[in-house]
Amino acid sequence: MSRVQIELPPKLIPVFAGEADFRGAYGGRGSGKTTSFALMAAVFGMRMAKAGRRGVIVCGREFMNSLDESSLAEVKLAIASKPWLAAFYDVGEKYVKTRCGRIAFAFVGLRRQLDSIKSKAKILLLWVDEAEPVTAGAWHKSINTVREEGAEVWVTWNPESKRSATHQRFRERSPERSKIVELNWRDNPWFTELLERRRQDDLKNRPEQYDHIWDGGFVTAVEGAYYAKDLAEARLKGRICRIERDPLMQIRAFWDIGGTGARADAVSIWIAQFIAREVRVLNYYEAQGQPLATHVAWLRDNGYAKCLCVLPHDGSTNDKVHDVSFESALREAEFDVDVIPNQGTGAAKMRIEALRRLFPQILWNETTTEAGREALGWYHEKRSDDDRNIGLGPNHDWSSHCADAGGLMAVAYEAPAMTEAPRPRRRAGSWQGA
Repeated sequence: MSRVQIELPPKLIPVFAGEADFRGAYGGRGSGKTTSFALMAAVFGMRMAKAGRRGVIVCGREFMNSLDESSLAEVKLAIASKPWLAAFYDVGEKYVKTRCGRIAFAFVGLRRQLDSIKSKAKILLLWVDEAEPVTAGAWHKSINTVREEGAEVWVTWNPESKRSATHQRFRERSPERSKIVELNWRDNPWFTELLERRRQDDLKNRPEQYDHIWDGGFVTAVEGAYYAKDLAEARLKGRICRIERDPLMQIRAFWDIGGTGARADAVSIWIAQFIAREVRVLNYYEAQGQPLATHVAWLRDNGYAKCLCVLPHDGSTNDKVHDVSFESALREAEFDVDVIPNQGTGAAKMRIEALRRLFPQILWNETTTEAGREALGWYHEKRSDDDRNIGLGPNHDWSSHCADAGGLMAVAYEAPAMTEAPRPRRRAGSWQGA
């Protein structure tokens, strides 16, 4: 077999070197992932055919209603780009196969069409593109169809959520004999001027989406998200970083109160310090259905035993089951407590606006506040289902408890006076004291 030269982004060279059961790449737009894997799929088919192997190269996506939604176009372009591949393959309008007839490409939706393929031919390669939405069940089923000696599974995707089955399977718990890398636009030596203009446009006009679209970050905002732009600006300006607590300043814990039981609302707590005009957010905690003792134990275990607990107005309301309020229970546990009065009608909107105003003064500890920042990025307005698309106020979902605790922090914040004159001492435990 004569040697040919194959050009790939440098980060993909080790991915395709040597033996592996799984190969893959994840990242944002403009990285060349799909183009490169389409090319290497054609090379794989050529190598198998010349070795005398017979079988199918399956190009799959989670859902595929027609060939227009498949990887057919990318494979055909890859073959056409190399004269030696074009001479080896028979490419029709709706098919790709080697001229010798040993290898054929099949384009399927994993949910509905994979069974029909595995019953007819040996799968030598399964390449799943746009793999982010593939479910755990679909992965289990599809990977188990690749049984031939020397067969491989390839996966390419743009990450959206760390909860996805694809992230869990290929990043959190990578299988043995796998070669998977992150690949983004800056890793593509053939990144075009057109793509650069589009990248710059997204950076300028859609900063809340930029990290996901171009840098392979998780989706941290949805349409109508209240804090998406604020979080994007905080990252761009370096306010999401490593932060150390100031041992001389009051630590405050801002609560949103839940309850006990499997269906209870989650308890959310932001840990912060107010230092001059700067708000340092040190940590975030959330738990559902746990007794108060669990939350107290977390505070103590993390060094917050002497913090000031700031509660919303319902913190003084007795629990229906245990006939005790969060305020009284926390005081019994020897915490200082402040309860913010009820803000009345429109309280949710007031908290949102207060946190938006405060955002430019907030520093976020990157590692310990990640889950909370994810929730803030998701917290969004509920829209009407009709054509009017009317805003109906904050959507009450998994993110709203975190957002309410963050809003409470902003409402409780008191900007320090711009004077060097000494301030009168306030009562111990007041949320207004530094």
